[in-house]
Amino acid sequence: MWRRSLRFQLVIGLLLPLSAVALLQLAVAYQTAHAIAGRVTDTLLLASARSIAEHVSFGEGGIEAVVPPSALGIFDLGYGDRVFYRVETSEGRLLAGYPELPVPTRRTPSDPEYVNTAFHGEAIRMVSVTQPIATPAKTIESTIVVAETTRGETAMSGALWRQNGGQQMLLVLVALLVVWFSLRRGLAPVLRLSEEVGAREPDDYRAFSAGALQTELRPLVTSLNAHMERLRKQMDAQRRFTANAAHQLRTPLALLRTQASYALRAGDGERQEAARAIQSTTNQLARMVNQLLSLARSERAREATRFEPIDLVAMTREILEEQAPRALEHGLDVSFDSTSSQTDGVLGDRASLRDLVSNLVDNAIRYTPAGGSLAVNVDESDDGWHLLVGDTGPGIPPEDRAMVFERFYRRQERDAEGSGLGLAIVKEIVETHGATIALRAQPEGTGLVVDVCFARRVPELRS
Repeated sequence: MWRRSLRFQLVIGLLLPLSAVALLQLAVAYQTAHAIAGRVTDTLLLASARSIAEHVSFGEGGIEAVVPPSALGIFDLGYGDRVFYRVETSEGRLLAGYPELPVPTRRTPSDPEYVNTAFHGEAIRMVSVTQPIATPAKTIESTIVVAETTRGETAMSGALWRQNGGQQMLLVLVALLVVWFSLRRGLAPVLRLSEEVGAREPDDYRAFSAGALQTELRPLVTSLNAHMERLRKQMDAQRRFTANAAHQLRTPLALLRTQASYALRAGDGERQEAARAIQSTTNQLARMVNQLLSLARSERAREATRFEPIDLVAMTREILEEQAPRALEHGLDVSFDSTSSQTDGVLGDRASLRDLVSNLVDNAIRYTPAGGSLAVNVDESDDGWHLLVGDTGPGIPPEDRAMVFERFYRRQERDAEGSGLGLAIVKEIVETHGATIALRAQPEGTGLVVDVCFARRVPELRS
């Protein structure tokens, strides 16, 4: 789990490049410390050699070399280094020092020559300089070689490198601490939001505040608040649906109980009449339950992520064939026509669209008197595909057309046996599919035409 921590990932993401930079700087610091220590050693060697060279001269006894104590004392830095020197003429005469000390091969006689070598089993650093000596006969060149063991140079280089390396490590540590505390401070609003979410009651859908969050995190809270609002609306709808369903089911159940009690007490003739009443109530109750299930299914269809192409013409024809016997029993003339050239031009949920067409046809049959007609058309136009269901029933007055889409709304003079759910289901399915629905009177002024239009695009699911 710690590998999935944002804090851990950010720290590691910063630690790796910081460590790489620190290692590079340590390597550079090592080279720099070694160069500084070598430069100091070379400076001391050259100062010593020149000090000795100043004391090489021609006297009464010939060419003499006097090594002043100060020329060797400058190397006493506390590291226990040993100093070696050699002074000789160009003719090979040793004037002072260690005869076995090697003399570097000089490439540029006028410049000092530095060499790293070994002497008496120890690594040494030496410098060689030349000094002209004037004699009565001629000018003779003298060579002065000064060497020192490398203990001091090594110790000085290590001290400088450790000091520089310690500073680099301290810098990395300070950077990590700054990053860690910055992350704690930056993630504090997120942690508070997490605690707020965890402390919420299941029925608390209030929006979360995004004021204290960073700009990059505000879209997340905005989306969370939008989701909470959608969830609140859905739960409110579910509560209303449950309350209305319980209320609507209570009446036919009570009626059914009364009719059954009456049938138990009644005689043979009255019992037959009570049985017919029970059958009618049972049919009404079954239809209401089926419509409640259809309404719940249409609400679940809102969550569909992919619609499939639907052959609306074939589906409508199939439903009309299923409903035809019932329409004929009511004495209705049923017709179907289509001008659509597309067999699968509508995108949607198949079960929901079947419920939509079935409810429209059922309503038309239910409320059209005997001798009337039912006409269903599927037409294609510039704005999409239109499903038209027309009947010659009493119609719906303009002032009631908005109310008939409400759940359990019934017009008392014509809906005594209805559940008030048919058009509510249709409206729910229409909105889920991004379609539109309109109610209008027949051109003759009587009856009703329901026009459902499916647009020519992939529908956007309503949130």
